[in-house]
Amino acid sequence: MSWFDWLIVIVPLAIVLGMGLYSRRYLKDITTFLSAGRVCGRYVISIGDIANALSIISLLAYVEIHYKTGFALSFWQTITLPLAVILSLFGYCTYRFRETKAQSIGQFLELRYSRKLRIFAAILRSFTEMCANMIMPSLAARFFIYFLDLPKTFQIFGLEIPTFNALMLLLLSIAIFIICIGGTLSIIVTDTIQGFICYPLMVIFVVYVLYKFSWTEEIMPVMANRAAGENFLNPFDIHELREFNFFLLMVSILGTFMHRSSWAGGGGASTAAKSPHEQKMAGLLGTWRTAMGQILYVLLAVAILTFLTHYHFSSQAHEIRTNLTRKISNELIADASLRQQVSENISKVPVPQYNPATDKPLSEKQNVDTPYLDTVYKTVSAEGNKGQKNSLFQQFRTLYYQQMLPTALRQMLPPGMLGLFCLLMLMAMISTDDTRIFSSTVTISQDLFLPLIKKDLTPKQHMWMLRFTAIGVGIFFFLGSSFMSQLDYITMYMTLVCTMWVGGCGPVIVFGLYSRFGTTKGAWTSLVTGMSMAIIGLFVQRNWANMVYPWLSSNGWDKHVGKILETLSGPFEPIVVWRMNAVKCPINSYEWYFITMATTLILYCVISYLTSKEPFNLDRMLHRGKYAIDGKRTITSVWSWRNVYNKLIGITPEYTTGDKVIAWGYFVYSVIYRFLGTFILVLVWNLIDPWPFAWWGWYFLITFLIIPGTMAVITAVWFAICGTIDLRRMFRDLAARIASPLDNGRVEGNLSLADKAAMEKIEAEKKQ
Repeated sequence: MSWFDWLIVIVPLAIVLGMGLYSRRYLKDITTFLSAGRVCGRYVISIGDIANALSIISLLAYVEIHYKTGFALSFWQTITLPLAVILSLFGYCTYRFRETKAQSIGQFLELRYSRKLRIFAAILRSFTEMCANMIMPSLAARFFIYFLDLPKTFQIFGLEIPTFNALMLLLLSIAIFIICIGGTLSIIVTDTIQGFICYPLMVIFVVYVLYKFSWTEEIMPVMANRAAGENFLNPFDIHELREFNFFLLMVSILGTFMHRSSWAGGGGASTAAKSPHEQKMAGLLGTWRTAMGQILYVLLAVAILTFLTHYHFSSQAHEIRTNLTRKISNELIADASLRQQVSENISKVPVPQYNPATDKPLSEKQNVDTPYLDTVYKTVSAEGNKGQKNSLFQQFRTLYYQQMLPTALRQMLPPGMLGLFCLLMLMAMISTDDTRIFSSTVTISQDLFLPLIKKDLTPKQHMWMLRFTAIGVGIFFFLGSSFMSQLDYITMYMTLVCTMWVGGCGPVIVFGLYSRFGTTKGAWTSLVTGMSMAIIGLFVQRNWANMVYPWLSSNGWDKHVGKILETLSGPFEPIVVWRMNAVKCPINSYEWYFITMATTLILYCVISYLTSKEPFNLDRMLHRGKYAIDGKRTITSVWSWRNVYNKLIGITPEYTTGDKVIAWGYFVYSVIYRFLGTFILVLVWNLIDPWPFAWWGWYFLITFLIIPGTMAVITAVWFAICGTIDLRRMFRDLAARIASPLDNGRVEGNLSLADKAAMEKIEAEKKQ
């Protein structure tokens, strides 16, 4: 990049860090460090989540998926929209969790179940979260190495330093610095400033991609010329897609319902709103701000697919793939002669001249990438044992599809745009890293260390405990990224690892917030079962190519196990297809995740029903009715014909006129327009009279890009104005706020220490 590009990156970064330092003056007590004093408004939370939702790991994961599926699967993902709308409008889980006043998920678990469960859950959640997120620094470091074409090593004072490790250290240091400044407060402030920067940048890149590529001459022909069953435009012709198909949608529906708050209470915005209603509205507004991020993700994937496939860009595409395989070989292959052989063989691959108008359709098995990957596989197969070569190629293929995006963007973007995209990714990386590191930090400190420490901590001691824990989590991330090799798609890897926690925590949290029958024994059963099943799945997936399959094959069991798998998946084909494979585990991560969720849900309900002795006091935990000790009571309204429409979309007497406009606007756009208009109507139309390919191309252009893009521009202006007002109001409220030393996350007798005296007084009055 030029000096101008670097200036574009450095100046905004300095402003973000400066605002983080400015927020430190409002750091009064541990509640400010953990929950930003609970004074944040809806726009501060929503805008901060713009940057947090946009991350390098999410972008790479989206590109992996849509490079394989195009637009077609996106049509069917609309099925989940009504459920997401209802959950957002009613504040499902988020409203009640905020009512508990818990500053961590563990504090809620002790309020609802027991201290031992809190400690066990803290260990399980923090370990799961750290294992899942520890690949983020490596993905970010590799992204910048490939995007900036950085050397493998550099020298300082005669010492040879690996660029990969140095970049990870730098990126993690920035994130931990923000955490140590002021915890949740500094994270929210810096994320909000980053959100102000990121939104206009996303608009710029969407416009640039649509300007650079012709929709009718380049994008649509590439998307349309696909093999039967793997179409990238026609959603009625995707039955042959294996990794990302209808089953993924079914799992997403169950996961959306069961895991709405599985990662809540990990610090950050989930506990920072000034009231439960404000938390609910922040979540509702969050659905508006995600539109641009989704457009950018999908459009970049389609742009990369077009750029690397269409013959208009064949010479550049060949150069990108050649450079990509060379850099990956240098990273993965230790043998210098083998690296040289891979490079020589790749250079002999002819430049592909794919013309979608005349050439045969591409497929997942036979496409423009196939000659390059086949060449690498054949070269690597010449040496080493069977397990080793499969494992090495699996790593190579994973990095190939992940780093295709930054390598191609370096060729595709002109000067100036390179700096802007680097800035966008840097903002995305910082906001994601600090939030996820802090989430693990809060879980470990608040739900593991704090319950075990008998002595009361001063606010200063408490904050330093959190800071040192954050540094420890950062070190874990650094070591994990340095030694962990990811062998699966990002989405699949994250799903499988997170199953250790989310596989069993869903029933524990959902029924803990909404039921009186859930018991501690039911919660223990659900968490332990989910953890055990996930560990089994993780071991098999992680060691399939180099250990499990070779072991099955050496014992002559591979054909018998394959037959059993085929029999079990037979009734569900082609949605679920289990076939024996030497490189990849037949059961993918989403399928194992679904099996685990279903098992733990059944066990939680059965065990809780059998062990329930008396109903749990939900009103006391949620501070409702006579337990509303802060003077703010939950307002309910009676059903009537006059308010039936408002009740159906979750509108309560707490809503102002502006809130009702936002809620109804969201409902009309999401349910009436998106679900009924652009999905159900189109679905019925195609069942009666199928559309030609050209119609699907224009459909996606209008409904997935033009209309959401227009709304995103309006939202950017709206959020910029309201977010600025909200940020100033937050600083004013922080200055006037009175610190509460007892509000530190401790629980005694299923009561928060801060509420204990008031609650006991209410209980005593009840007995009298």
